[in-house]
Amino acid sequence: MGRKRKGRDISGWLIVDKPAGLTSTAVVNKVRWAFQAKKAGHAGTLDPEATGVLAVALGEATKTVPFITDALKCYRFLVRLGQATNTDDAEGEVTAESSKRPSDEEIKAALSGFVGDIQQVPPKFSAVKIDGERAYKRARDGEDFEVSARPLWVEQLLMIDRLDADTVELELVCGKGGYVRSIARDLGEALGCYGHVVWLRRVWSGPFQAEHGVTMQQVEALAHDAKLDQYLRPLEEGLSDLPRVSCNEMSAARLRHGNPAPVIGADVEYGDECWAALKGQAVAVGHFKGGELYPSRVFNQGPVSQ
Repeated sequence: MGRKRKGRDISGWLIVDKPAGLTSTAVVNKVRWAFQAKKAGHAGTLDPEATGVLAVALGEATKTVPFITDALKCYRFLVRLGQATNTDDAEGEVTAESSKRPSDEEIKAALSGFVGDIQQVPPKFSAVKIDGERAYKRARDGEDFEVSARPLWVEQLLMIDRLDADTVELELVCGKGGYVRSIARDLGEALGCYGHVVWLRRVWSGPFQAEHGVTMQQVEALAHDAKLDQYLRPLEEGLSDLPRVSCNEMSAARLRHGNPAPVIGADVEYGDECWAALKGQAVAVGHFKGGELYPSRVFNQGPVSQ
């Protein structure tokens, strides 16, 4: 029998405004320690030098991580024109330079080619796996390899500001698996002048916004203090993109045991994925069929308050 994991049975989302210089894993570990939680995870990695929304799930909320990972995300970032780097950001070595500088009109015209369903090649210095090994490790070892293109949905890509001839600020709204560094690199190539990311900030991720996030200083200052719990957001916020149905006590008991049960919902159709609530608390996620929910994930948050 495996050892029982120590820690608090606490569930919910903590929205962290991640600072530059920390990995996403380091943030999750610090949050888990601060809450003394049994389990924690995050919904979408940010590069160490990137800032902004890092949604950290605790306890039962980790079961909703896929829904935030799949949600649209918004990034603000600054592109340095005229230089390519081996990492596609300012941390890398300059590998090529150009004296060409596109006009604002040329940049705006080029951006339209990156909207919709596109194919994107992740940076070589990224966490994608090549034959079972992380690409960044192969790159650091000086290996010569290719990274395959991957599909990406881009909802919007706009020019926000042109600071000077060398730099342009952009805003990207995209789906799961997008690499901002690849956008900067490929835009530079499309403009014939090269480009790389100077700074990057995730403004929002699904329902979570950076302006509502806590800082790591706050997390550390309130570590192991009950006052930190006030910053937790409900598990249910991770399900905001799914339709909601309701159930009674009897159905909730069946759902929690993985069995289909009757639910009531006005805006769901046969086969829809949705979540069932008892007095506002999430009981299960599943598919709606013939007036019943067939659960795929169940939640154990404790008794519902009366």
